[in-house]
Amino acid sequence: MNQSEEKKRILFVDDEGNILSGLRRSLRAYRKQWDMLFVDSGQEALSKAEETHIDAVITDMRMPGMDGAQLLDRIAQRHPHVVRIVLSGQSDQETVMKTVGPAHQYLNKPCEVDVLKATLVRAFSLRDLLGKSELNSLISGMRALPSLPTIYNELVSLIQDPNTAVADIGRLIAKDPAMTVKTLQLVNSAFFGLGRHISNPVDAASLLGMEILKPLVLSIGIFQQFDQDNLSTKEFSLDSLWAHSMKVGSLAKQIANRQGMEKTLIEDCLLSGMLHDIGKLILALNLPEEYSRMELLLTDQQQSRSSAEAEIFGATHGTVGAYLLGLWGLPESVVEAVALHNQPSLQAEATFSPLTIVHVANGVIHQHGAETPETSPMDRDYLQTLGMLDQLDQWQSLTDGIES
Repeated sequence: MNQSEEKKRILFVDDEGNILSGLRRSLRAYRKQWDMLFVDSGQEALSKAEETHIDAVITDMRMPGMDGAQLLDRIAQRHPHVVRIVLSGQSDQETVMKTVGPAHQYLNKPCEVDVLKATLVRAFSLRDLLGKSELNSLISGMRALPSLPTIYNELVSLIQDPNTAVADIGRLIAKDPAMTVKTLQLVNSAFFGLGRHISNPVDAASLLGMEILKPLVLSIGIFQQFDQDNLSTKEFSLDSLWAHSMKVGSLAKQIANRQGMEKTLIEDCLLSGMLHDIGKLILALNLPEEYSRMELLLTDQQQSRSSAEAEIFGATHGTVGAYLLGLWGLPESVVEAVALHNQPSLQAEATFSPLTIVHVANGVIHQHGAETPETSPMDRDYLQTLGMLDQLDQWQSLTDGIES
């Protein structure tokens, strides 16, 4: 039996005994699927994680001694493979920000059992998808992989500090001239439609807010690490990829706004849209001959991109990009959206999420773009399953505000 077929072991942590008892009762029906452990402190949870293999930790946030954020931070350092989820009644901004780094998911109490189950199933499925030996072998042999931009780490630290002002964010960006130029170029474009010219990053931070600026900084920082001159395949244009990625990110943000999603999910949609094709860049840079051969397959045999990539690389550009983002500890919803943006029906539990929005945004932008062949068709069956197909026309109309 391989790891994906073994029963997953889940560790629940809460200092309130009645909460743990309630979880035991409500999850009794899943004992055949999961091994479940219940402890009442962060320290005991760490001890359990050292004694036995754990696949997921679900913890309360506010506990005496070691709180949930501290526990998950240590779990992330010692056991990075573990799915980390906060299940807490604490919903204030400061509490959420404390867990931005170490937590993959944040669920509010009371949480329906079906929601908790779907969250775990999706997380485990994504782990299994990105843990395939073929994908690991492919990426381990690559010489040129982007690194998490230093300025992004500094930005996250600032955001997590409750004393940080928006102007502090702008001043951080201003320290990097190249980042400043690219950020201002982007915020003054039709992608954001601000209606006024922004001349400095402090104003950009004030107008856009942290939840929009953070994905911009990460995306720009990643793309800045590459140069068209280093790409030896003629079939790949860095400028075209950047333009397409910004359009998809912008449309994804607009759709998320239209659907009334919360700020953190809007941020995830923007970031996922901007980075959904980063795997293409990694493949083209590291395996130029194979990438050219794959593009020929798309042209000559009219295969889907996912099919052609699987044939040539043994993996898709979605899973390659998601693997890297997962290593960086980005939110689970972002990793999932990037991994499956061309194959959303592979989502373990079909759920309206950033994956849905990025899949639609990517499909719509491809349909409107004359520069690319139709290799990323919309999965209408998937949208029908979610009951969202009738929203498609409204979402497509949002492209009117995006540059062509």
